[in-house]
Amino acid sequence: MERSPFVFVGERLWLDFVNSEFGIRRFDALRDFESMVRWLEAAALLDVERATGIRRRAQQQPAGATASLIDARRVRAALRGLAERGPTSDRVRVEGLVEINRVLGRSAGTRRVEQRSDGTFIRSFVPVGDAFAGLVIPVVESAADALILGELSRVRRCADPRCQRVFFDNTKNGRRRWCDMATCGNRAKAARHREKLKSN
Repeated sequence: MERSPFVFVGERLWLDFVNSEFGIRRFDALRDFESMVRWLEAAALLDVERATGIRRRAQQQPAGATASLIDARRVRAALRGLAERGPTSDRVRVEGLVEINRVLGRSAGTRRVEQRSDGTFIRSFVPVGDAFAGLVIPVVESAADALILGELSRVRRCADPRCQRVFFDNTKNGRRRWCDMATCGNRAKAARHREKLKSN
């Protein structure tokens, strides 16, 4: 089975979307429209049937698909600002809110609760009319939830300077440092161990 190129360590959908661009060299997992559709599938926002329909529509309307990708990147940039500077900057919070409302205001569709094949449930948004317009609705709704619930103060950036991923710190003491202990945390642990061996 092919390993997914997407990493979901943000603990919140909107933060995972922000993390689709990461690293010092800013690797972009949404390099084209197909990559974006695959990300939406991996995030369980599109099932196979809807993803197939979106791909078909993209072949028929390539300009619409390209515009949708550009818009998704715009949303991601605004949400990155919200994640990294939102807790300390009124201006960044207002800019994030404007972007969230822009996306929410231009979409028409139906919100549903659907059961997954594993028996769990998920909220979904099924756009009416412009199929591309609603693709990032669940992402901006997740960011809106963070604002409403006052979660910005618990959003952290990974302590590994090479990573730059963001995550929601749901630990009791609020001191989580790494986006993922298996990668960034272990790298830091190994570096500390090497330093300790050098000093001995």
